[in-house]
Amino acid sequence: MRVHFHTFGCKANQYDTERMRQELEARGAVPVEGWHDAELVVVNTCTVTNEADAQARRVLRRIQRESPGLPVVVAGCSAALRPGDYAGMEGVRGVVGGHDPLEVARSALAAVRRPGDPGAHDEGGAPRLVQVEDRRSLDRLDTEPVGGELLRRRSAGTRGWLKVQDGCDRKCAFCATRLARGASRSRPEAEVVSEARLLALHHPELVLTGVHIGHYGRDLGESSSLSSLVARLLEAVPAVRFRLGSIEATEVDDLLLDLMGNSGGRLVPHLHMPLQSGADPILRRMRRWHTREQYRRRALEIADRHPVLGLGADVITGFPGETHQDHADTLALVQELPFTYLHVFPFSPRDDTVAAELNRSTPVPQRVAGERARELRLLAQVKGEAYRGARAGQEATVVLESGDQALTEDYLRVRLRGPRPDDSRRLHGGVLRATDEGLYIALAGAQRHDLEPTLHA
Repeated sequence: MRVHFHTFGCKANQYDTERMRQELEARGAVPVEGWHDAELVVVNTCTVTNEADAQARRVLRRIQRESPGLPVVVAGCSAALRPGDYAGMEGVRGVVGGHDPLEVARSALAAVRRPGDPGAHDEGGAPRLVQVEDRRSLDRLDTEPVGGELLRRRSAGTRGWLKVQDGCDRKCAFCATRLARGASRSRPEAEVVSEARLLALHHPELVLTGVHIGHYGRDLGESSSLSSLVARLLEAVPAVRFRLGSIEATEVDDLLLDLMGNSGGRLVPHLHMPLQSGADPILRRMRRWHTREQYRRRALEIADRHPVLGLGADVITGFPGETHQDHADTLALVQELPFTYLHVFPFSPRDDTVAAELNRSTPVPQRVAGERARELRLLAQVKGEAYRGARAGQEATVVLESGDQALTEDYLRVRLRGPRPDDSRRLHGGVLRATDEGLYIALAGAQRHDLEPTLHA
């Protein structure tokens, strides 16, 4: 069975797709690049905005236009909240309300059976509909087939994703992901370490990801935390370097900063800390739990300890009720802090959220939200270029990406100069050089790391 996987959304979703792929490969499936060559398509959806839902539906309609009758299984966050919307679409043979890879595999096998075979559809010809009520797919890792197998590799890309938790206990006014993912659940440390060892066979860098990784360990006991997990990973999996996924500024503790400074680059100096707004009135309306000053103070403390630092953030412009002064406050904060990049999004309402209700009473015109977003993106571009210029002439360590691209420890994408090394499973060091076309790295040779994972606990 030839299967094409189409994934929307964040690294957590990308990780979930890899788990789905692995389960289907264990049952004889062969992944293919495009749906035109597939016998089945698995679409893993996102629901961060109404537009994300709409994008998934557009792709499903396009699949049927270009490959009529091609069976599709829909899973993910949007499928968790709106399973009925997908079940009624042409070509959809199964809907999994969540991310459980076992249920996706079962639905996929049922979808490709010939009409009339047992289990091909529910009674009456309806698609197989699975609603995972508590979304507890992580709890099933030890009981899944293939010997309780953990994720062994990421099929595309040099870097590997290592999911450490799922769900979120916060209630940001604009977010529907927590509704689809459920409460925060942490994977046991030993399980994360075991998976990291497997991934280290294929990837020189592992990115710790989840829905809210700063809450890692809160459900495991007083001695468990994200920083204690990172410390254990650094000790138990010496073959790779680690990068934190998105983490709140108020959840970056001193132990994490110590590990970042004292691990010889194995916990890379890069943090993506969602800001959303630099104005306290908007932060309160968003139901964020930090103030402008708390974020500002922590960001400056981090930058003071780590002069080489990739620092990014998410910002939403045009949130309901945002005034010109609120936007000016956000601009001023971004100007002050040492950001090297921003992800800026004009506000887009999501059904069933508090922000959608706010938008009915105090909307900001989309034109205004777009203009504010462009202003912030321009500022971020200027700051990013200044940082890249300051890094010229300094040493860096990179993972190889596709073509002539590489990624530094502080999250700069640079070009390779000269022949591409054969081994993408190693880290490579060199000096950053600036040209009119941007930064490139002159490699000094591979950094020799033993990529065989340590097998003892």
